[in-house]
Amino acid sequence: MFLDRTEAANKLAEKLLVYRGKNPLVLAIPRGAVPMAKIITEKLGGSIDVVLVRKLRAPFHPELAIGSVNESGWTYIADYAASTGADNEYIQREKLAQMDVIKSRRAQYTPIRPSIDPKGRIVIIIDDGLATGATMISALHALRDRKPAKLICAVPVSPAETLEKVAELADELVCLEVPEDFQAVGQFYANFPQLGDDEVMQILQSAQSEKQNNRFQTHVFGWQ
Repeated sequence: MFLDRTEAANKLAEKLLVYRGKNPLVLAIPRGAVPMAKIITEKLGGSIDVVLVRKLRAPFHPELAIGSVNESGWTYIADYAASTGADNEYIQREKLAQMDVIKSRRAQYTPIRPSIDPKGRIVIIIDDGLATGATMISALHALRDRKPAKLICAVPVSPAETLEKVAELADELVCLEVPEDFQAVGQFYANFPQLGDDEVMQILQSAQSEKQNNRFQTHVFGWQ
């Protein structure tokens, strides 16, 4: 369906062009969505940052999300969590473990500045695809609490039942493809490599440097 995340990001950007010039805040769910968010930010203008959320893993099946937690500690638990063997004690341990990962990533990803304030801004949350939708649900909840002017969920691919769940939390939903036979996000990409923390940090630092350079040029040209 998509050659890679670059192609998916370019196609998403086309659907979001109405927000070009409106200074949107484009937030990526790490790690895979970070290079996508950079492409979309470059095409729309605005700012790029990350929204830090983590899935809660099912016992004995770590690839299956039974819920998610966001940076504030708010937790979403799927209605099928108990059927996987996840009792309250397990969920609490898993939540604490994932909160530790979130804290570590915040320290790594944005060490010299706080996260960008979304209040009053058009906010576009990007992921490379939805499966259960657990992490997107936590991300949307986290951003809604911070009072954006508009909250948009934008993804290349998702099953229909997941879109129904996340649509309730967003002001607008942009999804390029809704396939009937959905097993995993990666099946819809010809190339779907895993990204490392170093790549994420490089992208965020590069975006920050470009923004600072643009501000400097604007100041100098205005002064001249």
